[in-house]
Amino acid sequence: MRAIRTVVENIADTDAAVLIRGESGVGKDLIAHVIHAASARRNGPFVKVNCAAIPLELLESELFGHEKGAFTGAHRRKPGQFEYANTGTIFLDEIAELPPALQAKLLHVLQDFRFARVGGHGLIEVDTRVIAATNRNLERAIERGEFREDLYYRLDVVEIRVPPLRERREEIPHLASTFLSRFNEQYRRKKQLSPETLALLMEHSWPGNVRELENVIRRMVVLADGEQAFSASLARRRNGRAAKAVGPAPAVSESLRDIGRRAAREAERTVLADVLDRVHWNRAEASRVLKVSYKTLLNKIAENKLAPDSRRWGSDA
Repeated sequence: MRAIRTVVENIADTDAAVLIRGESGVGKDLIAHVIHAASARRNGPFVKVNCAAIPLELLESELFGHEKGAFTGAHRRKPGQFEYANTGTIFLDEIAELPPALQAKLLHVLQDFRFARVGGHGLIEVDTRVIAATNRNLERAIERGEFREDLYYRLDVVEIRVPPLRERREEIPHLASTFLSRFNEQYRRKKQLSPETLALLMEHSWPGNVRELENVIRRMVVLADGEQAFSASLARRRNGRAAKAVGPAPAVSESLRDIGRRAAREAERTVLADVLDRVHWNRAEASRVLKVSYKTLLNKIAENKLAPDSRRWGSDA
């Protein structure tokens, strides 16, 4: 994710088209918003179009607008999303779901950013940056004739691949803490996560990625037994997988309790290090963020054998 951040910083002040790829729920929308917010277009509109959520017969009109009388029900002129995105950014989510005919029109629009509304003849010129996203394998879609290769290369000036959450588990404690703070404020709660729950969060494979984690933390905040429900849900999944397993169970050298304690310690250390880095090793600020006493924080730092990186914060941090 640090590499992605570097790419975003390098391209934000350009108008290069960006293609964001990754599984559903990894945070492609967030990255598109970050690119827009860091660009010179930040004061212009950010327009998102979910190409998979709009009926095919309405998609062209939604993107490029229509004139009055262009089709049955077109009682007035309607600007399209490209017009609304003028001087800003248009985010075409699920770009692989565009039908072939509309892919051809989009390709022509991306060449000179001029187009005509449905039922219209006059050309409209817009100044907008295009960011597209997909969770599909576009190379395979091209091989099957489902996606135009020339459109792919037009969109893929800069490609950002977002790894699934299971490949960046070290971010789970920070993400969980961020969601916890947000939902505590939103629902006026004071929920705290137990070390055992943090350990379970670190162990889970997160097939729904960041979106699944966000929803899990939301449930934990709003439901009195949210943590227990999450633990029970994971147990049911494990039992289901165990029932399908073939052959003897692998040898385990640790008890389940010991595994849980070790995972909890690792999760605690990750959270502690993340917070200390974010506050530049200001221990007073870290104790406030973590809601522990200053003495407890110092003990935890010692227990986890943490020390500031002198190359970053200086030897007197």
